[in-house]
Amino acid sequence: MHETAMPSGPTPSDALGSYERHAGALAEPAVPSTGHTAVAPRTASRASFDWVPLLILGALIAYLYRHIAVKLVIDWRDLPDFSHGFLIPFFAAFLIWDKRKKLQSIPVQPTWAGIALVAVGLFELLLGVLGADLFLQRTSFILLAGGIIWTLLGTAFLRELKFVFFVLLLAIPLPAILYNRITFPLQLRASELASSLLQLIGVPVLRDGNVIQLPAMPLEVAEACSGIRSLMSLFTVAVIYGYFLERQSWRRTVLALSAVPIAVAANVVRIFGTGLCVQYWNPEKALGFFHEFSGWLMFVVSLVCLYLVHIAMRVAVPERKVGE
Repeated sequence: MHETAMPSGPTPSDALGSYERHAGALAEPAVPSTGHTAVAPRTASRASFDWVPLLILGALIAYLYRHIAVKLVIDWRDLPDFSHGFLIPFFAAFLIWDKRKKLQSIPVQPTWAGIALVAVGLFELLLGVLGADLFLQRTSFILLAGGIIWTLLGTAFLRELKFVFFVLLLAIPLPAILYNRITFPLQLRASELASSLLQLIGVPVLRDGNVIQLPAMPLEVAEACSGIRSLMSLFTVAVIYGYFLERQSWRRTVLALSAVPIAVAANVVRIFGTGLCVQYWNPEKALGFFHEFSGWLMFVVSLVCLYLVHIAMRVAVPERKVGE
């Protein structure tokens, strides 16, 4: 029996195996052993994330809410209290664009936790359709969109976009039951304060609920004169104003909340001025041109007051510079 002598040098397969081992050692840096097996979190990179499902879901949601969206735009056109709704989609789009770098730096971490929010949104939509409740139908869109983002992109994305969802809520008209509970107390408070101011300057006044009895004629503080219109618009403007001109959240919150007493005070002054015009000038002109013009004038005055609150806040609590 003859034995074939094997070459003593390395074979091509040995050389290939040695190259692969060295390449692997170079590609994967050594990690000190701690006795435990390290498990890397499951995240998807921007390059590997498939955006097609998200685009398909967006198209399906747009088709599902098409009639609801059309009715919402009609309400923005027909309801003066919520005419500011036309600004909200553009502002929300700007917020997302302004956060684009931060959003691009967030790793995509899909989670099943968002399915619960999706289910809540769909259930609310069903309730709104069956009960013919527009408020439920419209707010369900925000819950559904938030649930989808949470599920497909992760918790960090949802947390970063929470202010965008709050802004979208400002575009949705309040339900009738809540609207009435706000407007009626505002009517009573506005008529009460305006009556006190009129009596203060010597005008004889007898107030009966939201009706101010003047010697010339009765002046009714109607629902449209409750101040809810200027309140909603001024609050929205304060939110937008605070976002552009302030960086600290507490300052933005103070500006938004200050819109409430400013709007109420401006409406009281408007009713007070109307009462003076009714008593000492011309009732028809007071309830016509002056009433409409004073609404715009008081809104401009409210904006000036909002600016003064901002200046006063900066003077009282100066913003600290970085490094101080």
